[in-house]
Amino acid sequence: MGDIPEQLKVLDRVTDAFFAVNNDWLLTYMNNEASRLLFRAQTDIIGKSLLNEFPEGVNLSFYAHFHKAFNEQVTVEFESYVPPLEKWFDVRAYPSSNGLSIYFKDITCKKSVLLRKEQHYESLFKYNPDAVFSLDLNGNYLSVNPATERLLGYREDELLNMTFVPLIPSEELDKTMKFFEEAAKGITQHYETRAYHKNGKILDLKVTNMPIIVNNEPVGVYGVARDITQENKNEVLLLESEKLRAVGQLAASIAHEIRNPLTSLKGFVQLIENKVPGVHTEYFKIMMEELGRIELITSELLFLAKPQAQEFKSEQVNKIIQDVVLLLGSQALIHRIEIKTENLACLPAMLCIGQQLKQVFINIIKNAMEAMPGGGVIQIIASMPSASLMLIQVIDQGIGIPRS
Repeated sequence: MGDIPEQLKVLDRVTDAFFAVNNDWLLTYMNNEASRLLFRAQTDIIGKSLLNEFPEGVNLSFYAHFHKAFNEQVTVEFESYVPPLEKWFDVRAYPSSNGLSIYFKDITCKKSVLLRKEQHYESLFKYNPDAVFSLDLNGNYLSVNPATERLLGYREDELLNMTFVPLIPSEELDKTMKFFEEAAKGITQHYETRAYHKNGKILDLKVTNMPIIVNNEPVGVYGVARDITQENKNEVLLLESEKLRAVGQLAASIAHEIRNPLTSLKGFVQLIENKVPGVHTEYFKIMMEELGRIELITSELLFLAKPQAQEFKSEQVNKIIQDVVLLLGSQALIHRIEIKTENLACLPAMLCIGQQLKQVFINIIKNAMEAMPGGGVIQIIASMPSASLMLIQVIDQGIGIPRS
C-alpha cells in the first residue's frame, strides 16, 4: 500500500475523519480531521501499529468490529463511546485485500441531544403517577413502570412473565380484549374496565391503549391506566345523596301540604266542641289526639327533610320515648304488636340532641318490629344502674339472629 497515502491525500479536504491500516494493522494514512479528533500528528503515527497506539480500543467495540470487517470482508457500521476522549463516534469500516479503510465522525453533540430526549422519555415513564406499560401483540408485558407495580401489587419481574389476561375479571375480558385488539390494529382506545390486584381486590380502571408503530406496522400496544375505584364510589354516594335530597324535598312538601288542612281540621273540631259542650266529649278528645299524632308525624317528616343545626339541650328522655311510642303506635297495631313501657319516670333529664336521640329510638323499635312478623310484645324498660348511667332496654319477641 505504499502509493495509497499519495492517492488518499484528497481525503484531507473531506469533513469525515479517515485513516487506513494494512493487513498487519499498521497505519498507512490519516487525514487532518482524524489527526485532530485523535490528538495524533500524522508524521508521528504513520507506520505504527493501530493496536499499540490506541490500546484502549481493545476493551471497546472498535477492534471487534474491525476484525469482523477484515476477517469476513464485510462493511461494518456502528456507534461507540470513547471514555478517554469523552466522545461518541459514528464509525464505518470498509475492507479490501490490503487492509481496512475507516471513516468516523464525532457525533457527541447529536448523541447528547438524543440521550437527553431518551432520559426525558424515561423520566416520563418512570415517574408517571399513572401506570404505564407496554405489551406485545399477544398481550405479554414488555415493560412496566413503578406505578404499575403499585397499582397491581405485582413486582416488575412477575409482570414481565405474564399477560394481562389473568388480571381481568371474566365478565370484563371480552370487552377488554376487543379494545386491545383495536389498539393492536393501530387505533387508540379509551375505555373503563376492572382488574384484579394481587391481593384479590378488584379495581376500577380508566385505560388508554395506543399502538406501538415501527416501520408503519403495529408491533405492540402501550397502555396507561388509572385507578378510579374511589371516584366511582364517590359518584355513587353523590347519586344517593341527590336521591335523598329529592326524597327530603318531597317529604317536606308533603308535610307542608298536610299541615295546612290539618290546622283547619283542628280549628273546626275545637269550634264544634265549643258549640256543643258536653256532647260526645270522648269523641272530640280522640279526634284531637289523632290530629295531634298526625301533626307529630308531619313534624318528624319536616325534621328528617331539613335537619337543623346540632345543639345540645336538656331533654326529658321519658318524653322522647313516649313520643316515639306514639309515633309508631299505628304501625305497631297494623303488625299486631303491643309496645309496653316500664319505669320511664325514673329517667332524669339529660343533655342531648333530642331529635337525633328520638331517631335512634325509632330505628331500634322499628328493627324490633321487623323481627316480629307474627306480632307480639315489645318492652321498653328503663333503669338507673348508677347516678351517671342510664339503661334503656328494648326487648322484642323475635326469632333472633342465627349463630351461623
